[in-house]
Formats: sequence, C-alpha cells, structure tokens
Amino acid sequence: MQPAASLGEILSSGERSFSFELFPPKTDEGERILWQTVREIEMLRPTFVSVTYGAGGSTQDRTVRLTGEIAEQTTLTPVAHLTCVGASEDDLRGVVAQYAAEGVNTILALRGDPPTGLNTPWVPHQEGLDYAVDLVRLIRSLGRFSVGVAAFPEGHPESPDLDQDARVLAMKQEAGAEFAITQLFFDVADYERLVERAAAHGCSMPIVPGIMPVTNVSQIERFAQLSGAAFPTSLAERFSAVGDDPDGVVRLGVEVAAEMCQRLLDGGAPGLHFYTLNRSHSTIEVYEALGLGAATG
Repeated sequence: MQPAASLGEILSSGERSFSFELFPPKTDEGERILWQTVREIEMLRPTFVSVTYGAGGSTQDRTVRLTGEIAEQTTLTPVAHLTCVGASEDDLRGVVAQYAAEGVNTILALRGDPPTGLNTPWVPHQEGLDYAVDLVRLIRSLGRFSVGVAAFPEGHPESPDLDQDARVLAMKQEAGAEFAITQLFFDVADYERLVERAAAHGCSMPIVPGIMPVTNVSQIERFAQLSGAAFPTSLAERFSAVGDDPDGVVRLGVEVAAEMCQRLLDGGAPGLHFYTLNRSHSTIEVYEALGLGAATG
C-alpha cells in the first residue's frame, strides 16, 4: 500500500518513522520465514519496509517480485533498493519501470559494493553509472519517485575523510534525494556527529539511523566489518560477560538496542530503521521495550 504523501514528505513533516529492512530469500523455507516476519511486522504498522537488491539475474527478479507482492498483498509501504552494480543505464531504467509497474514509488538509490568484493576497486559498468548521486538523478528523471540514499556514521569505506563524506551526502540531496538511512552503527555519538557534519554542508533531509539488534556476536562482528562499523570495546565486554548463553546474548542485544534507540529518539532522530535479517523477534522486543508496540504507524 502506498501512502498519499511521499515518504520524503512524511519524514520531513516531523512524524517519527519506524521501519524494517528485508531481503529476498533464496529457498522455500526462507520464503516461509520471510512472510511470517512480514505479517508480524505488519501488525506493528511501520512507516515502511525496505527490500534489498541483488544485482543481476534471478536475484534481481526476486527483489522486484517481493517488493511488488508486499505492495499488493499487505498494508505495508515498500521501499525498493536499487544499485548501480553490473548494470547499464538502460538496465537501470528498466528496473525502475518494473518497480513503477508493481506500484512501488519509493526507491533507495545505492551505488552498491564492488562485485569483486570489499576492499577491491569499484569499476562501473561501461555503460552504467559511477556514483549513487548519478542514480538519484536518473530515478528522479523517470517519474514521481521519492528517493532515499545511504549515509555512513563512520564514513564510507572509500571516502578520504568524514568531511568529504558529508559533502557527498549533501550532493545527493541536491540531486533529488529526500531522505537517508544510515548503515548500522553501535555508538550514538557517531550518528550525532554525522547529522552535525551533514547540516554544516547544507544537508537538511531526514537521516534515519539504522539499527541491528545483536542476536549472535560473531554475526554482528562480521556485519560490522562489512559495513566499516566499529564494535566498541565496552559493548564487546558486555557481550563477553554473557559467555556462551545464546538466550543471554539475545536478551542483552535487545537491551543494548533499546538503550541506543531511546537515546537516538531523545536526541531528535527522525525515526528508527531496523535491519531484521528477515527475523522479527528481537525487533519486536525492542519495540516493546521502547513502549511503541502496535500503536506506531
């Protein structure tokens, strides 16, 4: 279901946003778990759910299909991811047209990671786009889409410094982006400094913090390495104290995430975006800890 106002307008209105990220499953069992999560999330009445994008072939098709099914079969507002990876400009135009045909009018425009892996040079498709800012311009030229972008509390891995990173975020807004969602992070101060740097460069669009409740320490450390987010020593010590107790790790993960979320909301964050890994249990517990429940929407 699409809102009457664009997502950018909703976020800019000052209304708090609560949202979730999903990814297209690759198996029937994954599909079952995903739709169970979708229905549980639907009861929370979030502002939107985002669906990650796999470049090329069947993975891309799953993203478009899933986003369309959420738009058609649920009361949720889907936000479709789109990356520049391995795609010509014509390819990207085609995917945007597919999203529009599925009734999806909000897109998160991302450059994407190098297809050869992290820590390898980015090489664009010879007929494609080099930067996310170029993708923002393209999408906005193709219709009345609300466009979001990524933001990096600790800086993009390829950015020479944090100030340049903030300038790039401001350029994305100038190109037509209406909101940003951050990569996951574990220190609220990193988010606060990002917002300050962005504002200093004239970036006024809402920057929604991305949160991932810890459910498995080794998993979260791997995701932190992939995203460039530091896992603070103080946080690592709190998790090491629960030892090999999986339930204890989950409980502490909910507690830590709720603490972060409350600080972010108290500090004026425009909302919260949860990275669910297609499982909603910990996220729902964070909701309950914050006193949000199903009344949010």
